[in-house]
Amino acid sequence: MSVKLFSKALFARTGTALAVAGMIGLALTPVAAPAQTVAVPTADNPFGLPEDITLFGKADPDRRTATAIVNGFVITGTDIDMRVALVTAASDAAISEEEMLRLRVQVLRNLIDETLKIQAAAAAEMEVKREEVEQTYQQLAAQNFGSDPKKMDEYLVSIGSSPASLKRQIEGEAAWENLLRRNIMPFVNVSAEEVNDSLKRMNEAKGTDEYRLGEIFLSATSENRAAVLANAQQIVQQLQQGGSFVAYARQYSEATTAVVGGDLGWVRLGQLPPQLAAAARTMSAGQLQGPIEIPGGFSILYLINKRQVLMADPNEAVLNLKQISIMFPAGVTQAQAEAKVSEFGNFADSLRGCADVEAGAAKIGAEVVTNDQIKAEVLPPQLRDIILNLQIGQTTPPFGNIQEGVRVFMLCGRDDPKDAGAPTFAAVMDQLEEERVNKRAQRFLRDLRNDAYIEYN
Repeated sequence: MSVKLFSKALFARTGTALAVAGMIGLALTPVAAPAQTVAVPTADNPFGLPEDITLFGKADPDRRTATAIVNGFVITGTDIDMRVALVTAASDAAISEEEMLRLRVQVLRNLIDETLKIQAAAAAEMEVKREEVEQTYQQLAAQNFGSDPKKMDEYLVSIGSSPASLKRQIEGEAAWENLLRRNIMPFVNVSAEEVNDSLKRMNEAKGTDEYRLGEIFLSATSENRAAVLANAQQIVQQLQQGGSFVAYARQYSEATTAVVGGDLGWVRLGQLPPQLAAAARTMSAGQLQGPIEIPGGFSILYLINKRQVLMADPNEAVLNLKQISIMFPAGVTQAQAEAKVSEFGNFADSLRGCADVEAGAAKIGAEVVTNDQIKAEVLPPQLRDIILNLQIGQTTPPFGNIQEGVRVFMLCGRDDPKDAGAPTFAAVMDQLEEERVNKRAQRFLRDLRNDAYIEYN
């Protein structure tokens, strides 16, 4: 799960009915009305709704005032604006007006859930202390802005958000963790036999493929299936246009893995629902697939990486690389650039090893940068796959563009990791417990929504 936003966020999302407020005046004098057929409840129409209904008052389903009062707590339009800014700042893609409207509705749902979590923690006398929120905020500042919280304050304001908005999000996450720790986790049990069976299956699967996947899960029922599917398709479209998978997973996914940007960790196909396993089997690192319908909803998958069970992970290899690059002068024509790239490619092919690089690069005016302690996993997936298949002294094909220059990498050394051992008993138990906590957490949040009094303005 590239992280552009600062904090983890656990938000579960489902559709929320809009309350209709307003007085309806009825005429006192009787008027003739056509007879109506009373609908009878059936399996396909459990509410017995007539085919033609008359709405009283003005209603436009595409225009909603994005404010709400949740058990007396007011969520304002400004709250939504600031939280939307955190999402859009993490996306390189332009967001259409239609997508922005959908995003604002979703963020309102997130803020309602966040408020319910904070209120539930307070009711259980498990309020998050201000000192805890400040400590987490300082940690995030250290991770992103070199221990200078003022820089993070300035950044948040510059994108249209605020420190208060992010701190409210931190409070909601911590409140939810407190509730799960007391109301869910003590009642989740995994036996030693289950763990040992899992370890046995893992050892039997040694050498088979396993996948590190990101997932965005959206729950759906037969009633809202079409709407949820449309929402998932819109998310996929935004991701394909450059949106941050991590940011979208944190805002939209209903799984507890939303807290880590949807990262499922390393899984084998047998651990996945058949529909997801079939999709993952055909994916390459960096590829996106979905929405995929599974029992209970839809999933969007992103393949972060792939390796073999209990075998050395090639992505853990430590590489010694030399980067050779050329730049183009201002005003260069396409023909001139292509000729220079061709010459540069011939030069790279002529190199007989790493010892030739510096001298050869000086002759053609190329720049050389050496990095002898870089892990393969930090390289872009497409480039990583190419480099891991190189022999010592070989180079990648040229890549880049006129604006930023063209370059090649030469592999000058590689230290492969040792074979990975089986995960520990404790690690497997933690994974099994997390799966069960995830399911119960979704039910817990659904109960909080059902018991809440929410008024939309």
